[in-house]
Amino acid sequence: MKASGPVFPALIVATRNAGKLREFRQLLNGVANGVVGLDTFPALPPMAETGVTFQDNALIKARAVHAATGGWVLADDSGLSVDALGGAPGVYSARYAGEQATDAENIAKLLTALRAVPPDQRTAQFVCVLALVTDTEESCFTGVCRGTLTDAPRGRAGFGYDPVFIPAGEMRTFAEMTLAEKATYSHRARAIQALVGKLTK
Repeated sequence: MKASGPVFPALIVATRNAGKLREFRQLLNGVANGVVGLDTFPALPPMAETGVTFQDNALIKARAVHAATGGWVLADDSGLSVDALGGAPGVYSARYAGEQATDAENIAKLLTALRAVPPDQRTAQFVCVLALVTDTEESCFTGVCRGTLTDAPRGRAGFGYDPVFIPAGEMRTFAEMTLAEKATYSHRARAIQALVGKLTK
């Protein structure tokens, strides 16, 4: 995503997830005067994601980091919602297999839960809600990407559930794509497009 000039000052992205931060930096290239993650603020304590929706959790993180730093803060809460599992894992995506679960452990639990689900019913969507908090504004933006789930991980790129998610219209999982290719479909890219679209009107 490119703009004629930066739209935002430096943005603090409320994450310590290196994969997620790489995506934000690419998607906000030319839009913000720099993007830093929470590794820049090692003294900040972990934030409990106690909300019941993606928006709740995004706002919890953005407000907490803004209060501690005074900067423009962008926080996301995102996850995978599987139709055959009634929307699970949803807001619990990152800790589906336990509070300290790895991506591989979360994927293994998901594939076990879907073992008896036929291919044509393995539909799902990635959801991302972004919360932007500044001194004067709180805004939220949503991006959704529909797709299907594989029966085994494929690809080495990406993070989270990327190795088992194929976006609609594709044959490859997110983990088999470059960051630029993933941005064509991704829920996070769509949420950022909505954010930039509103604030550049």
